Amino acid sequence: MKLLGEFIRTFLIFFCLVAFVVTCCFMLFLNDLEMTRAYLDEAAKATFLNVLILSVLFSAGDIYRRKKTVEGPVREIQEALDKITAGDFTVRLEPGRMQGGFGQVKESINRMTEELGGVETLRTDFIANVSHEMKTPLAVMQNYGTMLQQPGLSEEKRLEYARAVIQGSRRLTDLMTNILKLNRLENQQIYPRTEEFDLSEQLCGCLLQFESRWEEGGIDIDTDIAEEVIIRQDPELLELVWNNLLSNAFKFTEPGGTVGLTLSADETFATVSVSDTGCGMTPEVGAHIFEKFYQGDTSHATAGNGLGLPLVKRIIDITGGEITVHSAPGQGSTFTVRLRR
Repeated sequence: MKLLGEFIRTFLIFFCLVAFVVTCCFMLFLNDLEMTRAYLDEAAKATFLNVLILSVLFSAGDIYRRKKTVEGPVREIQEALDKITAGDFTVRLEPGRMQGGFGQVKESINRMTEELGGVETLRTDFIANVSHEMKTPLAVMQNYGTMLQQPGLSEEKRLEYARAVIQGSRRLTDLMTNILKLNRLENQQIYPRTEEFDLSEQLCGCLLQFESRWEEGGIDIDTDIAEEVIIRQDPELLELVWNNLLSNAFKFTEPGGTVGLTLSADETFATVSVSDTGCGMTPEVGAHIFEKFYQGDTSHATAGNGLGLPLVKRIIDITGGEITVHSAPGQGSTFTVRLRR
């Protein structure tokens, strides 16, 4: 737009000068010096006046154009940035037409505020959920700690209250540990350290850690683990995955139910499935289980802090694997992890 205005102004001035020169040459050709001199005086005045008027008009137009296409967008962008700095992430700018690079800047600001708004929502939810998850074990520890101070407390009650305090402290410790692990994974402060190891052996070892759980709960174990499946991955990170999945399976399986663990492999992939015969999930719940602090049980009555599955998902992502879940209310759940060998 600016180049077009400059071109028109230059063309008109050039046209006036050419007309002036042509007319002077014509007068000289007629050999009328007196008329030529008079014409030159008038023409010079008229040309100067025309050029002056054109310059004023184009300068005014240029000022208007600048205010419309430069100063206006700059002021609008500055006001938006001031609001964003103050913490208002609902700001949205109209890109507008014929604003050149300013339109792209506005679109970038809109994308930025959208992302910042999402981050702010996650941060708010994170703080709210952490506060809720911390409050419960702290309240338990405080209440039972107070009851331990009662005089004449029987040995049985004293041990019961002490166990409750220990369970609350463990729950708080698990929460802090998972938060730190997830934070390090999300900020890429943990990098997979790959080495060759026997996945079959690792899965059996993880399962045996829950032996007391299935014996106390009368839970059947159904395994189909292929032998000597060697993969090149990070064994420490994958151990977190299997422990979390198995822990969830045992947590939601009622006495007399079944927890399954299978491993199959081909030349490229190893596939691990952890299943249970628990309460299962609706599709609505299943769509959110990998979100931080999300729990299908909104009462938070079951043990857990909603960080185990997000931790699993992040580990699977950074190791280049895939995780899927198949579940239905009353039919249990099956988590399937597919890893490159």
